[in-house]
Amino acid sequence: WRSSARTRPTPARSRRSASWSAPPPSTATAPPSSTAVPSSPGPRPTAAASASPPRSPPRCLPPRRRVRAAAERAGMYEAHFGVPMSGAVLNSINTRLDARTVSVLLRHSGSRLILVDPALVPVLDEALRLLPPGHPAPRVVLVEDPHEKDFSPAPAAALTYEKLLEMGDPESRWVRPASEWDPMILNYTSGTTSAPKGVVHCHRGIFVVTMDSLVSWSVPEQPTYLWTLPMFHANGWSFPWGMAVVGGTNVCLRRVDAAEVYDTIARRGVTHLCGAPVVLNMLANAPEGVRRPLPGKVQILTAGAPPPAAVLGRTEAIGFDVSHGYGLTETAGLVLLCAWKGEWNKLPASERAGLKARQGVRTPGMAEVDIVDGETGRSVSRDGATMGEIVLRGGCVTMGYFKDEDATKAAIRDDGWFYTGDVGVMHPDGYLEIRDRSKDVIISGGENISSVEVESLLYGHPAVNEAAVVARPDEFWGETPCAFVSLKDGAAGAVTAAEVIAWSRERMPGYMVPKTVVFRAELPKTSTGKIQKYVLRNLAKEMGPTRRGVSKMVGNHRNRKV
Repeated sequence: WRSSARTRPTPARSRRSASWSAPPPSTATAPPSSTAVPSSPGPRPTAAASASPPRSPPRCLPPRRRVRAAAERAGMYEAHFGVPMSGAVLNSINTRLDARTVSVLLRHSGSRLILVDPALVPVLDEALRLLPPGHPAPRVVLVEDPHEKDFSPAPAAALTYEKLLEMGDPESRWVRPASEWDPMILNYTSGTTSAPKGVVHCHRGIFVVTMDSLVSWSVPEQPTYLWTLPMFHANGWSFPWGMAVVGGTNVCLRRVDAAEVYDTIARRGVTHLCGAPVVLNMLANAPEGVRRPLPGKVQILTAGAPPPAAVLGRTEAIGFDVSHGYGLTETAGLVLLCAWKGEWNKLPASERAGLKARQGVRTPGMAEVDIVDGETGRSVSRDGATMGEIVLRGGCVTMGYFKDEDATKAAIRDDGWFYTGDVGVMHPDGYLEIRDRSKDVIISGGENISSVEVESLLYGHPAVNEAAVVARPDEFWGETPCAFVSLKDGAAGAVTAAEVIAWSRERMPGYMVPKTVVFRAELPKTSTGKIQKYVLRNLAKEMGPTRRGVSKMVGNHRNRKV
């Protein structure tokens, strides 16, 4: 219960922290390209826990911490058990961060033991060189991958992950937390709107969200789960632990592309997978020659960004059964799910996709969800139109931000409500729908424009692969919508910005129509597939203000990348 958590020590008093990162996608084709990992990791996590350095007395800040940087394979899965079992705190660092950012996170978390995949050694070496003078040098443990042949063997003197396990005792008793409120996880936000913040979760919160996710998604016993969602993304929405609960098989990939995913689903008999809408878009737009017949109904759980109804519809037309939810790093997993009603199956496909695009209702483990007016703090009308901020209260909400009491107080009020910064509406049937991040709402001539709503309509254009809408300064209206668009293969040159604007004018109110359309070969994304709108907002500002009555059509930059 969230309000009870307020009595626990602040994240600044966490005893230890640990970090982990998976490698960037590899082009290696060494067999096998996918690895099946049993759900029960056996004695290896116990050995890893007992191989940890001796525990130090508790101090105000963690005296010893771990950083893990390794592949989305068995070692990564084992870390979700072995690190907490050693009494340490697991921190999963994402794969695409540059050395400067990794160095900042290492310094902020105080990590002292780093497990690194060979693919990330150059990044880690540079990150360690950027640490300030006097900062304790963390110990590095190399996690070798027996399925990869492109990396040189570890030097004989190097401490490898397997050597570390050999130092442990598989019969050792694992270190249980003194309290269920003790910190277990430290995750950094993806930084889509601002600098990353360290989010702390306790053992109790992780247990709640893990069990809640299994119930909400109706996960059966012994599923075959494909890891298209990185385990560094909010600990894979709690499914490393969830798969152990239901006795599932974990199928891990180094490279996530359409061909690899379709092939692995067919070969391994995959039944479940998770991913951001970018994964759905990848599968839906895969060429016919890449697609493989599905072995049966494959369940996909998507979240991380509002999925366009058009993408949901195309994905389900292939044969996938898509469930849509909502969560944040601060909730350690999904806490809203678009619970499906049987009568909706009678509706046309386009209407079904529109209903499924909503984030839905609270899961059983989330105590309360609401949308409130930013000025009055009162619940907004359930009319599907009045926008407000999404607020949450429940047992898996973060304990707070590590070493940042001001940010903690701003996000979590004294009554336990967590203010997400996401803007949404509540429909008459009680289903919630996100309309934007608060920073992404476009205010044009006094009208509040949901960039997500405009994007959803743009995804309906037959040539559009991805779309992101941000505010661009306007001399008369203050701000107007500016659309950044990537086109599907073969569409370059076949559609112009003027045509996109004219197409939009037929399908949305005039004030919502993008006044500027910019074609890009690829839109900037975080490592979890979220479009980095702050990058696009800066580009829109650099264009300068639009003039009254002028629509900008920037259609001659298709080959430029942001």
